[in-house]
Amino acid sequence: MRFIEEIVVEEFLPTFRTMLASELRERGRTQSEVAELLGISQSAVSKYAHGEVETNEDIAGDEAVRELVERLGEGLANGDVSRAQALVEAEVLVRQLERGGVLARLHESAYPPIADYDGPIDIHDPEGEFRMTERVRSSVRRGVRALENTSGFAAHIPAVGSNLVEALPDATTIDGVAGVPGRILDIKGRATVPGEPEFGVSEHVASLLLAARAAGSEARAALNVRYDPETVEALEAAGYATAAFDAEADLEAAVAEAVGEEPAADALYQTGGFGVEPVCYILGPDAPAVVETVRHVTG
Repeated sequence: MRFIEEIVVEEFLPTFRTMLASELRERGRTQSEVAELLGISQSAVSKYAHGEVETNEDIAGDEAVRELVERLGEGLANGDVSRAQALVEAEVLVRQLERGGVLARLHESAYPPIADYDGPIDIHDPEGEFRMTERVRSSVRRGVRALENTSGFAAHIPAVGSNLVEALPDATTIDGVAGVPGRILDIKGRATVPGEPEFGVSEHVASLLLAARAAGSEARAALNVRYDPETVEALEAAGYATAAFDAEADLEAAVAEAVGEEPAADALYQTGGFGVEPVCYILGPDAPAVVETVRHVTG
């Protein structure tokens, strides 16, 4: 595990201090003055000045870094910028570079597991998209493991296969919904999962979940199972709310009508149509919660 703070300490700080010390020296400041302005020892300044400290070319060549070094060098040299302000400006730059800048790129290179994420990463944002996507993947992963250990679930997998999905809080397209690549299938009486959760891999179940959310449902996750009257009866007997929709109608309109009649529906089902297999869709706040509901059906 490689933390981005390690990149800051090992790569950014030596490079930034070397650049800033050099900038101050070029502006006529003595070695002792540079040491005082940067809050470091004179011996450290000497090492920076004589190239004894290894620097990172990517950081040194970054436009934002060069611009700040020049601005702080000028301000510290003429007294327009205080040492406290210089620290704050440097900290702000570090946070910016951690969010999709050179530090983020260096972090991805140093720790490949985060390189698969398609988009800028704000590693420190507790509500950031990167953290949310990983939390959703983890939630689906936990749900899938629970499904694999749910006795009798394979018998409830429809002919088209099942999928367990969970949406990001602001998802509006299937790219914002994580699910199982391919489908969960009944292989010799066992629920078989083909791969790790990914975003954008479930078209039908994800579309139904998004349609339900657009109609007012607070569900974030869904799982499709084989429909039969006993399934709905078991759900209702366990206290879950259900609502039917027309399999042959437009999906968004049909789901919207069903959710409109039962906004707190825990399950939506359709009893089939021409060329359409009857299916029941279990809804819930997250993937593990959906699986917990399914256990009332399989039990």
